[in-house]
Order: sequence, then C-alpha cells, then structure tokens
Amino acid sequence: MEQFLASWVGEQSPPLLGTLEPSHSGESKVSLGPEAFRGEKADMPVLCDRLLKLKEMFNSKFGSIPKFYVRAPGRVNIIGEHIDYCGYSVLPMAVEQDMLIAVEPVKTHILQLANTNPLYPDFSTSANNIQIDKTKPFWHNYFLCGFKGIQVELAEICAKSERYIGTEGGGMDQSISFLAEEGTAKLIEFSPLRATDVKLPSGAVFVIANSCVEMNKAATSHFNTRVMECRLAAKLLAKYKSLQWDKVLRLEEVQTELGISLEEMLLVTEDALHSEPYSPEEICRCLGISLEELRTQILSPNTQDVLIFKLYQRAKHVYSEAARVLQFKKICEEAPDNIVQLLGELMNQSHRSCRDMYECSCPELDQLVDICRKSGAPGSRLTGAGWGGCTVSIVPADKLPSFLANVQEAYYQRSDRSLAPEKQSLFATKPGGGALVFLEA
Repeated sequence: MEQFLASWVGEQSPPLLGTLEPSHSGESKVSLGPEAFRGEKADMPVLCDRLLKLKEMFNSKFGSIPKFYVRAPGRVNIIGEHIDYCGYSVLPMAVEQDMLIAVEPVKTHILQLANTNPLYPDFSTSANNIQIDKTKPFWHNYFLCGFKGIQVELAEICAKSERYIGTEGGGMDQSISFLAEEGTAKLIEFSPLRATDVKLPSGAVFVIANSCVEMNKAATSHFNTRVMECRLAAKLLAKYKSLQWDKVLRLEEVQTELGISLEEMLLVTEDALHSEPYSPEEICRCLGISLEELRTQILSPNTQDVLIFKLYQRAKHVYSEAARVLQFKKICEEAPDNIVQLLGELMNQSHRSCRDMYECSCPELDQLVDICRKSGAPGSRLTGAGWGGCTVSIVPADKLPSFLANVQEAYYQRSDRSLAPEKQSLFATKPGGGALVFLEA
C-alpha cells in the first residue's frame, strides 16, 4: 500500500490522508526543502511550508514519513457546460488553489484513508475487495473510484474511473488537471484528446464565487438524467435523419455524420424534436423499441425510473453552448478592443441556457450571478455541474477590489453564508499549472 495525506488550499473540497497498495517495494528518504522537489512551483516558499506541514501531519497520523507528494489543481470551466460528455470541446483552466497529497508505500494489503477535516471519518478496507456504494456519497468513495480505476492514457482512465461512483460524466475535469499550464486556459477537445492554448485578456481576471449550496452530482439523478436525455436526443435526431441511430451515443456524432454546422444542427433540432417532454413510451414509439429495451440497453441504472425526458431543451443547450465555446476562443484570438464585454456576453448567454434549457441552476446561483453582474462583471455564469456550487465571472482588473467588496456585502454578509470563510467563498484567480509529482532529490 501507499500512505498518503492531502491538504486542500481554498477548502472547496475536503483534504484527505490515506494508504494504497504498492506496485513496487522501494524504500527511500525524503528531504524536504525547495531543492528537494521537481516541478514548476518547487521553489515557492509557500508550497514548501505546506509540504513541511503535510509531512508533520502525515507522521503524526501514520507514524512514518511520506516518500513522495502529489499536487492536483482545482479547475474552473470558463465556458462549455455539460457538453464534454456529448463530445464537444470545453474551455477550462486550472486555478492556483490546489490539493497536496503525501504518499508512502507500505507492505500491507489494507487500504487506509484518513482526512485532515474531522468531519470526514477515517476509512479502511481490503485492497483486494474494493466495494463502492453508489447510493451513499461518502468522501472516501471518490478516492476508491480512482483506486479501482487504476486496477483496470491518464485522462481517459480518470474519466472512466469516475463512473464507478455512478456519474456518467465526460473528461473535462481530468483533462485540464493533467494538461493545464500556467498563464493560459485550454480548449480541450476529445476523441482524440487534444489541448490548445487560449490566451485570456490581460485586462481582466476571473473570480470564483461559492453559492454555498452543495449538490453531490453522484448522489442525485439530475446529472445522469441529463446525460441520458442527451443520449436519447442524439438517437432521435439520428433516426429523424435516417442515420444508424442504435450506434449513436452522443450529440456530436450526429453532427459529424451529417457534416453540417452547429447552427444547422440547431435547425435540425427545431424540426425533429418537440418542446414538450417525452415519456418513455413515446421514445420507444419513435425508436421502435420496447420499454424493456429502453431501460436495459440505453438508460443507466439510476435513470430507468425517470418519467419525462426534455430532449429538445437539452439538445438546444448542447449545440448552442458548443458554438459559444468556439466563439469564445475566436474572440480571444482576435483580441478586439471590447474583448471583455464580448466574452462576458457569451458567459451570460451560457448561464441563461444552463438555467432555462438545461435546468441545472438553482435560485442561489441565479441570485449570485445577478449580484456579480450588478457589481461590475460584464459576464457571470454557473460553472461545474450546477444545482449548487460556484459561479465564474469575468471582471476588469481595475474593478476587482470594488467587485469583491460589493459581492461580499450583497451575497455573503446578508445571510448565514457569512459563516463561510471568506477566502474559500470568493476569490480571484488566474490560470495555474497542472498536476505535479514531487520526487525526492
């Protein structure tokens, strides 16, 4: 096994400690100091201090010294929500806030996990019999799904690993974690996986604001229902255009097969799908299959009892959002004088589509987005799966101090949200580097 301890800076997710089964049995000593680590931020005093503290906590917990350390950055998707699992490009960046993990190989077959946050209890299990309860979102399940995945190139493995916990997601989070570079966002394309630098405007910053509403995407059916709605929409669109619909899984595949633009796909959606929700029975009639075939061959286990599917709205969001991603990249490349305003409007359009067509917002997110815009952000939108979580806003650099003060007062200080630590609720950030492994010198 390998023992590890993690520390999250920004505290958006719980830090953790633990142990893993080793694939080798090498013993080594770790000398902590700026010169002891390899990586782009290895000489940063703050990082060194955090690693030293991590070492002390690890030693206190496990009675031994870690052998190596791993850094994984936080990520924010600037634009392109809920379209990675439909096959379309997204535009995320890694942020400076990150998680550190300390690791030490041991010779037992027991997987031990512990968390620096006392709210999350220790956990141990046999590494030879990993069981993941998809119905209960325990914190340690997120580690277990990664561990189970590697018992099976990196971003693709991680995207597949997440599905062990019951989430039918795409590969955006995993890809930007590995591929991120300091100072630039990335256009992430899939099949094959590719990353293209996108230079963001120098006169603006991106601000993350936490709505303080938690939504565990693996604990509810909302997320997976959207995935299935997109899959069903793709199949109905393919059937409408006389394609081999039973082989189609993603909306992007329909566009590729037809060889038409995203704008044209929006027109096809208007013609092929109706705005009223579809029942499972109607979907079966459209595809010429039985309810049993729909449930067992198309739907995921946790969506088999869903009674209505909004196919038109989901397809409209995906195709329009995919177009906004490409427009965002194009504007960044051309860098017109009003670049911040143009990018902000695309972000505003994205939020409206997420709220109205994909229905993945919530009242608190809508309120926070509205406050951010009124506080000086040309654009603001929910980011991530939605139904809670965070917003991302583009803010002119010279307006940042007043923006932060206004949002802090209007959203956090006027409610119980003021109990949340300020730094983890509202902060400006810039594109950070990707995942790193710090080895001994």
